[in-house]
Amino acid sequence: MSALSATVLPANDRPRAREAGLTFGVIPTGRFNAITDVAGVTVGQVTLHDDARGMHTGVTAILPHSGNIFQEKVPAGIFLGNGFGKMTGYPQVAELGNLETPVVLTNTLSVGEALAGVVDWTLSQPGNETVMSVNALVGETNDGRVNDIRARFVKPAHVLEAIRSASAGPVEEGAVGAGSGTVAFGFKAGIGTASRVLPAAAGGWTVGVLVQANFGGILTVKGVEAGLALGGWPREDVLGNPDGSIMMIIATDAPLDARNLKRLATRAFMGMAKTGGIASNGSGDFVIAFSTSESVRVRHDAPRLEREGAALVRNDDMTPLFMAAIEATEEAIINSLFRARDVATCDGKVVRALPLPKILELLDRAGARSPSAFPQE
Repeated sequence: MSALSATVLPANDRPRAREAGLTFGVIPTGRFNAITDVAGVTVGQVTLHDDARGMHTGVTAILPHSGNIFQEKVPAGIFLGNGFGKMTGYPQVAELGNLETPVVLTNTLSVGEALAGVVDWTLSQPGNETVMSVNALVGETNDGRVNDIRARFVKPAHVLEAIRSASAGPVEEGAVGAGSGTVAFGFKAGIGTASRVLPAAAGGWTVGVLVQANFGGILTVKGVEAGLALGGWPREDVLGNPDGSIMMIIATDAPLDARNLKRLATRAFMGMAKTGGIASNGSGDFVIAFSTSESVRVRHDAPRLEREGAALVRNDDMTPLFMAAIEATEEAIINSLFRARDVATCDGKVVRALPLPKILELLDRAGARSPSAFPQE
């Protein structure tokens, strides 16, 4: 068997993209190639799958640090690539430039329940006994093609479980958490994540991305128009129903203010475009970026003007961070597809996972896979 004809998968038949020999960009990844490579960031997920009930949904929670987030707010910026979405908390983040709760992702019709769960968790934190206003940030995509979304399976207790179970280290990907019922490019998708660590000369900072992929377009992998090769144009589910949404969450330990975090958030949209996303009319394409740097946190009870003179990354030094966000977003989206599996829909159909052997064959023909991934004769 020649190397270029090899399409055998690694031992795990649904590997991450990098495990299958794909690399994206030039910046090295962190240890876990996940948003949790940013120190202090944790992720918790609750996955709800039940074929008999048509239940394929869940919750994904991202915590910027392990302390009281309301009392130690983090700078944040939000970019709306296309605003067809129901995210809560946006106006206050846009106005004040900070985040005071975990970021929680779920499905469209469960935003209310997720909001209640985030508020319950925040009010229960020691030190928040007198809090009377909470700006909970909840994002969503519509998983109704797979999940019986009208049944509203997600409850506040699931949100509390996701937040309380959040941990560092590897992050589960594919049809899990808020990605349990999502679809991208006509294939089963879900949660995906990736990270980049800048060299010391460029600041040494880490950028991590997590996505909830549920959007349309023509799939492109490493510049290869895989969607076309798989019959994706003019397939009805691409031309006739390209709508969906994607939530992209960026974390970094670089000391950025809200203005440069919003600039960072815009670059994630470029990573999405590299995968073939088209930001269709009915797609909610949102990016939330936050900094975990303690030097730029906004402490609720801090003396006035405490942050005056805080050291921030200069505009002239932002370019490596922009590159990191683009690369990590592209890889996170591809990971969401590679790791997902076939899922039965609530109306008795099946949404198929990306056919990885075919994808890898296309990439091998284009020379887009690392030779180290090819089986030897």
